[in-house]
Amino acid sequence: MSVSRDDFSIAFRSALLQRGGAQKFSVLSLIFLALIIFFLDIYGASFTKPIRGFINDVVYRVTFLASAPTKFFPKASQDISTFLNVREENERLKALVEKYKSLELNVEFLTDENKNLQKILETEYFNKNLSNIMLAKVLVDKNSPFLKSIIINKGTSAGILKGMPVTKDNYLVGRVVETNYLSSRVLLLNDLNSRIPVTLDKGAQAILSGSGLSNPVLEYLPEDYELIEDTNVFASGKDGIFASGTPIGKTNYKGSVDLFVDPNQLSFVTVNLNIQNKGNL
Repeated sequence: MSVSRDDFSIAFRSALLQRGGAQKFSVLSLIFLALIIFFLDIYGASFTKPIRGFINDVVYRVTFLASAPTKFFPKASQDISTFLNVREENERLKALVEKYKSLELNVEFLTDENKNLQKILETEYFNKNLSNIMLAKVLVDKNSPFLKSIIINKGTSAGILKGMPVTKDNYLVGRVVETNYLSSRVLLLNDLNSRIPVTLDKGAQAILSGSGLSNPVLEYLPEDYELIEDTNVFASGKDGIFASGTPIGKTNYKGSVDLFVDPNQLSFVTVNLNIQNKGNL
């Protein structure tokens, strides 16, 4: 059974018009065009060289643009990773610097504290029996409007007793009024309850009374005594507790006494274990 040429044309046209025929025609057209260009290039057609060069340029540019992201993103990813690592290292170094600053401050504090201790040892222990002196650290400063006292880190376990004098740099600052096994409370000279007998430069006797303020005052001075500024005040020792001649301070123009040691600036003190009369405690 034979098929006429008209029937073949009709069948071919019908196939192209079916669904997907447009795509098939496009593929066939491209194949047909490629074959034409191929044969023209083989037989040396002159006009095909510029076309081929143009096509090559287009292909190269498209290939470069298509491959650019694959080159850019790994480098960008590496740069971001490097940046994050540098930032993390920077934070670590900053923390390390702060740590060393803290250590430096601690060393500076310990150095200053060591100097203070050396000064105390030089002034308090010079030409004294070490067994009569107890070095103590101030733990708490119990500072209220009128009551002035400190808590030290030595108690009955170290031989501390009530009434023992407390000094700093050989200057009197107060006396022990309460003892515990590992701590004691020291009543300072400016406390409202502090009363001690004192001697002035010219031999006048008086009572140094705490006022609850920074400066204690002199009471019971001789009636004809003229109090002048910068007169030295010492413990008289008449109470049998404080050593006679222990320096305390100097009188000021207000008639009160400027203490040689600021009671608000005590870090270390010394307790005199060899008081004159333990029976008065």
